[in-house]
Amino acid sequence: MTAGDSPAARLAGPAGAVFTSSTILAATFLSPTFSWTESALSDLGVAADPLVALLFNGGLVGGAAVGLAYALALHPHSSPLGVGYALSLLAMALVGVFPAGTEPHFPAAIAFFLLATATVTLDGWRRRASPTGRVSLLLAAGHVAGWILWSYGIRPGDGFALPELGGVVMFGAWLLVLAPPSQSWWRRDRR
Repeated sequence: MTAGDSPAARLAGPAGAVFTSSTILAATFLSPTFSWTESALSDLGVAADPLVALLFNGGLVGGAAVGLAYALALHPHSSPLGVGYALSLLAMALVGVFPAGTEPHFPAAIAFFLLATATVTLDGWRRRASPTGRVSLLLAAGHVAGWILWSYGIRPGDGFALPELGGVVMFGAWLLVLAPPSQSWWRRDRR
């Protein structure tokens, strides 16, 4: 058994996604100033309440650390897929290390959303003949469409949080249900 075949490696991505999503959601509930239509998710990382900032920034860094072993589980399916996923997590962690308002924050945030979308798209394209591949492509297209609509002013407010949420949902759904290691995990549970 290789490191990528281990149950821990196959669970690392979904566990990291659940951890990160949970801390982001908790930060949105605890922040008295956060608005889904007027804020960016990164506003949580510089919130006046230190607990909110810790939940957001720590959740990004911690989720990346928890999820990194999943790159080993992706590698046997596609080396570029494993590398794309690992780079996505590095960018996600950097968003937490460099909160909004610091110079590296914006490039790290852009890199995360581009790399996460590219990773899901790559996997979808590789497996486009399968239903999970096509759903992966649809998730990536939906995320891109959300940003296009937002950029054309078709939105309920000026905040980035809703199109960013689209990226979180895309990446999380892919990790939990659609990615090849997750597929083998769910199939194994059904036997």
